[in-house]
Amino acid sequence: MSLLESYDVIFAGGGTIACVVAGRLAQADPSLKILIIEAGSHTEDLHNHLQPGRYLNNLGLGHTFSHHTSILSNALGGRSIRVPAGCCLGGGSTVNCESIMVYTRAAASDYDDWEKLGNAGWGSKDLIPLARKAETYQVASGDPSVHGFTGPIKISHGGQDTNIGREFLEVAAQYDRDRKTATQSTLDANDFHTVNVYSPWRKYIDANTVYNLDPESKRNLHILTNRRVVKVLFENNRAVGVSYAAHDDFNILGEEKTPPQTVYASRLVILSSGAFGSPAILERSGIGSAEHLAKAHMDQLVDLPGIGENYNDHSLCVSPYLSSEDSDCLDGIFGGDEEAIKRMPVPESHRGLIPWYANHMASAVAYLAEWTEKGTGLLAHNSLDSAIKMRPTPKELDEELGPSFKKVWQDFYVGAPDKPVAALYSAAGNLSTTPSPPGSKTFSIPFITLYPCARGYTHITSGTNPWAPLRFNSGYLEDPADVAILRWCYKRGRELARRMRSFRGEIPAGHPKFPSSTTTTSSVIPCAPGPVDIDTPDIVYSTEDDRAIDDHHRATVSTSWHSLGTCAMKPRAAGGVVDPRLNVYGVENLKVADLSTAPLNVGANTYNTALIVGEKAFLIVAQDLGVSAKEI
Repeated sequence: MSLLESYDVIFAGGGTIACVVAGRLAQADPSLKILIIEAGSHTEDLHNHLQPGRYLNNLGLGHTFSHHTSILSNALGGRSIRVPAGCCLGGGSTVNCESIMVYTRAAASDYDDWEKLGNAGWGSKDLIPLARKAETYQVASGDPSVHGFTGPIKISHGGQDTNIGREFLEVAAQYDRDRKTATQSTLDANDFHTVNVYSPWRKYIDANTVYNLDPESKRNLHILTNRRVVKVLFENNRAVGVSYAAHDDFNILGEEKTPPQTVYASRLVILSSGAFGSPAILERSGIGSAEHLAKAHMDQLVDLPGIGENYNDHSLCVSPYLSSEDSDCLDGIFGGDEEAIKRMPVPESHRGLIPWYANHMASAVAYLAEWTEKGTGLLAHNSLDSAIKMRPTPKELDEELGPSFKKVWQDFYVGAPDKPVAALYSAAGNLSTTPSPPGSKTFSIPFITLYPCARGYTHITSGTNPWAPLRFNSGYLEDPADVAILRWCYKRGRELARRMRSFRGEIPAGHPKFPSSTTTTSSVIPCAPGPVDIDTPDIVYSTEDDRAIDDHHRATVSTSWHSLGTCAMKPRAAGGVVDPRLNVYGVENLKVADLSTAPLNVGANTYNTALIVGEKAFLIVAQDLGVSAKEI
């Protein structure tokens, strides 16, 4: 594309929120000249992005990700964490299961907490209507007070339910009598209020789940890919444009081979590069703490010490299990087995002749054919059919979570009964990093902490090279309360898994190394003929067993791809970076519109929150520009 010298609005980053705001603006005022500068590429027509079941290939291959490696952490046994962040048009919503395919919504009190920090207009009463505006809820019996039916983002059950997901719910209904289990038509676990309900898990899976950014239909919207914004350009503290560069503009030492290019914005610059990218752009522009800017040899323009601080994420662990041969599992798809993906189904007339072969083929086959013909089947799946947003019972609070969590419970959770402590999922495939035994079928139980106590940070190491690695601390498991939550989740998930009809054992390398001297029942079972009875007593764990569980989690915990908080929307004196209208403190004509502005974490997958923030940011930007947002 041929760039203009100047635009009305420039977006530095083309992630989810930029797409929402830019798409809405371009529709609302066709006279606006809008530019999105995205560090990654387009993903249009790439099967790894169009076919939901291939998302693990995206995470593994990494060509649509920026990978951020943390400093070594004693809390993680001396290892580092690698956090992939979406680096393509659409950002994380285009490339991973957690963003685009898991439909979960935050607690209403999460947004009310944002408002209580001084952010008028950011409470649940203002944001829930925007959640409705963004979606078309394709599930029967959706409540119109919390769900929308005319928005651009489609929500459905995904076209196929797996027997793994059904078994998880069936076992939960019989085993966990302290919590409820929803059916397809009762109890909405994503109404912004409900917790402690095992429920079918909806998905963002539909052929049209986009805000329309097609330049052919919006000729006022230009998109420049494979370029990263270096810094914001200022005149008298007013943002007037940006400089940007390609990866090839720097040599292996990070030195410039080609000077950055510039483009100007007559009305507004909006940073939308996420929890890693937006604070980095601000620091490379001379905005941040003197200490961190000096380390990158940068002069300070504005003192904003909150930039890059307050890093939040949801920490993830996954326990893998062996599954029966008739399980609906995505093992072949997850493994990138193109032959399995292309395999045609066994004809109905032949399925009774060789039962094992027929069942095996029928459950793993027809992926590509069914996707191509109908857009359904396991290739249109993300493996996650059912889950629970969970709070502890009084007994679990006393016996499992212990003293390290009790103060957190009293201070944070007791007064907010809509906040879950953790989420526990069933997955029809092995989502852990532990390899599956060759030829096996598997399922797994992922679990995440939703409000980790620990916080991290991210800061630049170069003031000129936007592709240079960041100095990053994840903060994972630095607080003992976070360790206790994962231990509780592991035990709950293991009890559910070993009662499921498809259970055939545990993959030892994906479980704690329990002491060989233990006299308890905790030992890993690598092979089993089937599940235990529903009334089998729970596994009893010793203190040494608990320590083994904690050590296992320190060695395996990873990101949930839910990074936020590093340009927090709160008062400047409290470490804030932007005000409630998303303006960066100390300068003019510069906003941040992405999840880096979230001042506090949310108790759910963050894609729904990104859509809400995008809709809110559009209303703010439209008002500032004098653009009518009616009917948009």
